[in-house]
Amino acid sequence: MVTGNFRRGAAVYEAMAMNLGGQRGVRAEINITPMIDVLLVLIIMFMVIVPLKPVGLPSQAPQPAPESAPARPDPRHVVVFIKGGGDLELNRQPLKTTELKPKLLSIFQGRPDGVVFIDAAPALEFAEVAQVIDIARGAGVENVGLMPGRKAQ
Repeated sequence: MVTGNFRRGAAVYEAMAMNLGGQRGVRAEINITPMIDVLLVLIIMFMVIVPLKPVGLPSQAPQPAPESAPARPDPRHVVVFIKGGGDLELNRQPLKTTELKPKLLSIFQGRPDGVVFIDAAPALEFAEVAQVIDIARGAGVENVGLMPGRKAQ
């Protein structure tokens, strides 16, 4: 029964978010308000937890030289070519993996701002490339770049 703007009796219980049963029996109704509150809290939590800046290893790739400029190698850059099976080339000079760290230490002792570029045969597993990256980082080289799209020599 409605009188003016107010309901009376059992009609008050039907208008609220809670159903007490009554003559019609129990009805399964989802109360949307608490569900929306929970979803908003979850959205806010994910927005706070997810970092804004992705974290990863910085990488550098050599840029192609302009066609008009003569190709002069930069003395601060070192290229390591990985052949596989422990064989490497350091600026076209063959050496073994065990000889790489002392050689890099001697090269970068006077120039800490240099870059080591790593080139590898396409058939190699990344584990061998990662091993050379670890050796270079262990020798104190800060900048290690990978050379993509190169053909085996």
